[in-house]
Amino acid sequence: MPPIEPLPRMEPVDELGAFVPGPLCWRAATGRGALEGSHFAVKDLIDVAGCRTGGGHPDWLRDQPVAADSAPAVRMLLAAGATLAGKTITDELAFSLEGRNVHYGMPINPACPDRIPGGSSSGSAVAVAGGLVDFALGTDTGGSVRVPASFVGVCGFRPTHGTVSLDGVIPFAPSYDTVAWFARDAALLAQVGAVLLPRRGTPPITRLWLVSDAFPLADTGIERRLRKAVADWPLAGEKMLFEGRAAAWLECYRVLQGREIWQNLGPWIGRAKPQFGADIAARFADAATISADQAEGHRAARAAFAARLGALVPVDTALVIPTAPCPALRRDADAATIAAFYRRALTLGSIAGHGGAPQVSLPAVGDEDCPIGVSLVAARGCDLALLDLAQQLDVSRTLRQRKV
Repeated sequence: MPPIEPLPRMEPVDELGAFVPGPLCWRAATGRGALEGSHFAVKDLIDVAGCRTGGGHPDWLRDQPVAADSAPAVRMLLAAGATLAGKTITDELAFSLEGRNVHYGMPINPACPDRIPGGSSSGSAVAVAGGLVDFALGTDTGGSVRVPASFVGVCGFRPTHGTVSLDGVIPFAPSYDTVAWFARDAALLAQVGAVLLPRRGTPPITRLWLVSDAFPLADTGIERRLRKAVADWPLAGEKMLFEGRAAAWLECYRVLQGREIWQNLGPWIGRAKPQFGADIAARFADAATISADQAEGHRAARAAFAARLGALVPVDTALVIPTAPCPALRRDADAATIAAFYRRALTLGSIAGHGGAPQVSLPAVGDEDCPIGVSLVAARGCDLALLDLAQQLDVSRTLRQRKV
């Protein structure tokens, strides 16, 4: 086999503010494979050998050594022929779904520049949507890839929990954390999955249920548009998931996530006393109040929610839900609008989160031509079958060609 000819070092013109400030953390491909000739970016929560991982906060960056090794996902992509173009901005220590960062700024949403890009994998989403890279890694705990994918109009994939190693990733809420990724079309999303995901002999997904009590979490106009967008999918019908307990799914997620966040990041916050934006500071303060007893009281609920999801999605089935409850919020959205968005977005995000299930978000057209995502959630371990289904439905191409 002839030697690898590295791609020339790419210096993307980053007028969108997607990449972290300073020299780019560029790395040449180390092998040849399915991703040869492509460029990717990595959220600055994920280690790249020879760079420091900043976590979206200058105080965290200051305290970190240069990474001795890259996270396994980065190594696998480089070995498959992809070239790393750089590291991308994240919200402060990933504790946001908005894309705001008081230290490094907010990346510009290429689809709707007067609106937020979504977070916390904001820079990675924007780098893909803006054509700066072909695909990008993010992390997703409560929706940090799924929400920005919806807001900027690209494909996003959250894998089955535990299938992609979290080694070399800043821990946030590890029982929910995943390494996830973006691409502009379902075919490339699946190519990345073929590199990162284990091969499993699962059957194809042939049955789809629309979750009737998830769609009302979306704005009325968005619910209508998304129902119209999936009307020609091979839906078997509608099923209820929450059964009147959507608030309990959300509260369970808030408590368990918050307890894990404080266990992992609280000691550093106590020592370093970093300055956070007011909204991020309030979230960490809330996490600090959650006791071990509170968390223990919600673990049985999480198990019950996971069992409920599992009963609805055998290996040949996927659920159809909105990815986010609305198009991207305006950059000047008021506190009440933001709070309502979080309640609904985290409830939707908790479906795959509680169950550790894979979810793919595909773009449609929302209000005022801003994107909105529609998602498919499958059984644990059915990641590749889910990515195959996404390609068959081909929403990423066809829905951009018609207004729904």
